Amino acid sequence: MSLAGRLEDLAISDIFQILSVGKKTGTFIVRGSRGSALIVFKNGLVVRAETNDLEKDVGSSLVEAGLIKDTVLNLAAEIKKELPFKSVAEILYEFGSVTAETLEKITKKRIEGVIYRLLLWEDGDFQFELDDLDLQGKTDLGDLGWEMSKGLSPEYLLMEGARVQDESTQMPFMSSEEFREDQSDDGGMWEDDWAAPATERKDISALKSLTQELRFPNSTSEITLLILRFASDIFHRGVLFMVGKSDMMGLGQFGLDIERPDEKVRQMLLVTDRSPFLKKIVLEQMPYKGRLEQDEVTRRMMDEFGGVWPPEVAFFPVVAEGRVVALLYCDNYSTGQDIEETEGLEIFVNHAGLALEKSLLQRRLQEFEAKRDAGEA
Repeated sequence: MSLAGRLEDLAISDIFQILSVGKKTGTFIVRGSRGSALIVFKNGLVVRAETNDLEKDVGSSLVEAGLIKDTVLNLAAEIKKELPFKSVAEILYEFGSVTAETLEKITKKRIEGVIYRLLLWEDGDFQFELDDLDLQGKTDLGDLGWEMSKGLSPEYLLMEGARVQDESTQMPFMSSEEFREDQSDDGGMWEDDWAAPATERKDISALKSLTQELRFPNSTSEITLLILRFASDIFHRGVLFMVGKSDMMGLGQFGLDIERPDEKVRQMLLVTDRSPFLKKIVLEQMPYKGRLEQDEVTRRMMDEFGGVWPPEVAFFPVVAEGRVVALLYCDNYSTGQDIEETEGLEIFVNHAGLALEKSLLQRRLQEFEAKRDAGEA
């Protein structure tokens, strides 16, 4: 089923009734004089809605509600330039800057605001594509927000839209007071959690100074050195490993208080298949901060590092071509300081993975051209 036409001939309310009753799944796109809008339906429920007829987006609403800082949103926007298929909300969630529960609540307000505004449109061409949920390249909307896990009833949205006055769409989607009340019930966020820092964080300062150098690296070894250099601005010590199918080998280090640390690290070979803890980090491809679980491999790793077990550690996987190619280990064992916020380092490591992909591609092209030239000779 493909549904297309003009709003002048078929109203939004009638279209929503058709899709709801039929429990349809697909994407609904409208383009009119007031802008563009995209609504995603799953089994007749609205799970995502965006329009450029509203000034705010999910990210700015999170900032306005006091749930994230401007610097965090700006960092997410920068990484989106490298990963345009991801929304800012998805990036913020993957970095741990905001919970899924918070995104569900603010997205509900977002969907309501979009639908209320769309009901005011008097013209536009629309199209609904059945069972087509691939959103890339379908609209000129800058960001596609967050997808709700359960969805909202179109009937509910239509009834609320008829009741709510136009000026309600100009109000903040959810104030910080509303969020504070909602989150306090389940042990969530408090005002102190989003207080702005007096000075710029170390990871943000390092990100600003080193990202430019990462844009045009001369080799893969330069990329690994930049990763270690960035991490050394935040942590007391760290080791970067090259990750294979079942093991990982040391590449470089900083801060290790042992004899001939660089040499020992390069001789270090750890079998990740024997460590459920490390294997999980590699498979999930997500940063880890917390207690280092003890097993055969992690005990050997700590012995190689000098035998001291820190209270808290951090791992940052470097992903290229869809798999973890390197793993950065960091801690603050000598000072005993808690690990600070690391969004900047996480973004930099993500950029490093993209830079490695480019470097590997260039190397393959060079090898291909060399073989081709040799064959022609």
